[in-house]
Amino acid sequence: MTDLYWDPLAPELRDDPYPLWRRLRDEAPVYRNDRFDFYALSRFEDIEAAHRDAETFSSSHGTTLETMAPEPQDTAMMIWLDPPKHTTLRKLVSRAFTVRRVSALEERIHEICAELLDAQVGSGGFDYVQDFSAILPPTVISILLGVPGSEREELRHVVDNVFHMEEGVGMNNETSIGALTELGLRLGAHFADRRGNPRDDVFTDLVNAEVADEVTGQARRLTDAELASFAILLFSAGSETVARHVGWAASVLDEYPDQRAELARDPGLIPGAIEEILRYEPPSPVNARWTTRDVTVRDATIPAGSRVILITGSAGHDERKYPDPDVLDIHRKVDLHMTFGYGVHFCLGAALARREGRIGLEETLKRWPEWSVDRARTEMLYTSTVRGPLRLPILV
Repeated sequence: MTDLYWDPLAPELRDDPYPLWRRLRDEAPVYRNDRFDFYALSRFEDIEAAHRDAETFSSSHGTTLETMAPEPQDTAMMIWLDPPKHTTLRKLVSRAFTVRRVSALEERIHEICAELLDAQVGSGGFDYVQDFSAILPPTVISILLGVPGSEREELRHVVDNVFHMEEGVGMNNETSIGALTELGLRLGAHFADRRGNPRDDVFTDLVNAEVADEVTGQARRLTDAELASFAILLFSAGSETVARHVGWAASVLDEYPDQRAELARDPGLIPGAIEEILRYEPPSPVNARWTTRDVTVRDATIPAGSRVILITGSAGHDERKYPDPDVLDIHRKVDLHMTFGYGVHFCLGAALARREGRIGLEETLKRWPEWSVDRARTEMLYTSTVRGPLRLPILV
């Protein structure tokens, strides 16, 4: 097994990590990497169990390999918190994704897709990611939050820099850290405006929200740091992963033209296809946790204070869970996948992400029942937690 090596920072794995992940599932389901000092779980059953046991597999030390530290993160970022504080803040953020708000966006998402795609009709080809899928989600999340249109394009590129990757250090680099700071300052400025100019948007909801103080138990408003953290999380998560997901849909379906043709003939199949694409090519296939106690997984004991990588992308291709997992099947009944996480950290924006994916694919197929991806000019984005097309030239 000396030739079996994996780490989430290795650039050579960005194109096709699945054969190696299969080896991990078969040969080392509890994998140990001495170079970067972490363990990795790759089977669906083990990853599901880890998500369910948030007390043992903690998020409070960070959720990407390069940002994890022995001490808990001193942050208001919800994804880096454990219950009970996580539970309190999650209830607040859930206000952004109420059924009313998400449902009200249906028509607007169709309009945004139509505007972006109609601009490409007759062009003969375009970059499906940079001209469409990377613009759609930040536009939608901006409307939800209350970010004005004049700022959206610039902020989209700031988010791109947040996910800037450098070999050996991942996203723990000057460009990424600087972009994160800039994003917090730019978005945080809107909260000051909402205190004097309230609107029907999420920024206003968060400014007016109250939580119980952890020391006194008295109701209090969110701090500026907490508000900025919420804004960063909602805008970046609502932009980056959905952009990759919609890009994956176009890329994958070009490899399965018969199934694409089925979807063009019967749009009613698209919601199921979206679930299958999420399983088949998850936009965030790697997540990290910190063990708070010794824990035995299969025949291995992972000590307390260990970094553990949950390879959710591998879980989606585990043949112990899914028959023929390396084949896309839009008729597959996907009862559960780990792409949006599971348990207390299940993605709050999942319903919105599914809606954007469905509508984006519907509107694409209305205009072009078929397309051809220029694989030679395709560029991938790969960080320690996100993977997907960065540039996807298609011929139409």
